[in-house]
Amino acid sequence: MSVAHNTQISVEKIGGTSMSAFGDVLRHIMLHDKSRINGRIYVVSAYSGVTNQLLEHKKTGERGIYALFAEGKGYQDALVALATSLKQLNAGFADLGLPLAVADAFIDHRIAQAREYLGAMQHVLASGYLNRKDVLLAAREVLASIGESHSAFNSVEILKANGVNAVLMDLAGFDDNEAWTIDERIAQSFKGLELSDKVVVATGYTKGTEGIMREFDRGYSEVTFSKIAVEVRPAEAVIHKEFHLSSADPNLVGLENAVIVGATNYDVADQLADVGMEAIHPKAAKPMELAAIPIRLKNTFEPDHPGTLITKDFVGERARVEMVTGTDKVTLVEIHDPSMVGTVGFDADLMTVFTQHDISYILKATNANSIAHLVWDNQITPELVAELEERYQIVTIKPSAIVCAIGSNIGIPGVLAKAAHALADAGVNVNCVSQTLRQVNMQFVIEREDYKTAIKALNLALCVNSGTPVPKA
Repeated sequence: MSVAHNTQISVEKIGGTSMSAFGDVLRHIMLHDKSRINGRIYVVSAYSGVTNQLLEHKKTGERGIYALFAEGKGYQDALVALATSLKQLNAGFADLGLPLAVADAFIDHRIAQAREYLGAMQHVLASGYLNRKDVLLAAREVLASIGESHSAFNSVEILKANGVNAVLMDLAGFDDNEAWTIDERIAQSFKGLELSDKVVVATGYTKGTEGIMREFDRGYSEVTFSKIAVEVRPAEAVIHKEFHLSSADPNLVGLENAVIVGATNYDVADQLADVGMEAIHPKAAKPMELAAIPIRLKNTFEPDHPGTLITKDFVGERARVEMVTGTDKVTLVEIHDPSMVGTVGFDADLMTVFTQHDISYILKATNANSIAHLVWDNQITPELVAELEERYQIVTIKPSAIVCAIGSNIGIPGVLAKAAHALADAGVNVNCVSQTLRQVNMQFVIEREDYKTAIKALNLALCVNSGTPVPKA
């Protein structure tokens, strides 16, 4: 049985980069439409860089406070430095109306609470009574929550200073001892909440007995956004980012060649996420897809542009490639073994090895005697390579790149040929290729140094000069 969607409520996610430009968020999102300021739930990320400081840098792996805590040294001083850093961020929002004394006091209070939690955990670690991994995961949860609580608190104070009836929904759970799951905490927090006369700002972090970071790691803020949307059932949910969802990365192909995607479907969003270009975290998208809640991706800095609407059943009227994307941070792992041909379960044995090393692959290509998997660079370890070389005759580990031509309706003759031709004309050799029967994603594994060239060539051939251009507005 379908559940009616509430057209009076909007659930909107604001990312960290946008939050750091909060003056623009205020003007272009929260106060932009004077006729519908109330009735909106904003789920906010930490300011850009804060979660990296708390945990580790998402891209470089540079260590944060969490690593210091895990080593049992230096984290107390790091918390002091964190407080100073967060207060400096506060100072940058004073001209928007943020009361600095109130905001700084919140930081001191929250870090004092975190220090108390972490101190208790340090004693538990020293005792040896509990599993070290579980305790460290709990510490990771505590640290992660600080960033979202900080940005959400500031947002409420700034909104109130600008005459908006704003309410903080701090889902981090520092001030209660309820043993709720994530879903239970969200359900209890929003139960009976009247939104017609107010705005709610919710933390992107939600405390739960299962641990939101255990389940979703750094994608947790979009998971909170998703679960809130499923709970309150808006007509659509909105994600505000600092860019449009375009045919290719404007930084690679140039803004003039980046065609804005007006509509697509959840399947395409999953294809993007698989190579690290997340329109939305796939584990956040799935509950919303099942609840038939459309997601609209909007550019924070272009509030009047409709953005991209993601729905469950969208299929483009014309057969065309909608997006070209990929990554150059992948490695091809190829096994060549003459005993493979005709051997039932050969690939199952290889999957057992991958599972033991916690590896999920992006692409798989196979023939009689060879089987290749494309995995993320950071999944390749000396232990994995050693085990593979012990089991199989020839193991090739090749740093690579992958480029993908993706669309909701690309199942027509000639698209694959056109893509391959565009790559060949650009001097790009294809090492592996993959396309399933569903035909939403053509994947090409290429030399790493050819990545940017390949993206430009495919975007130009398949999106910009496809013969069916999508208008930019």
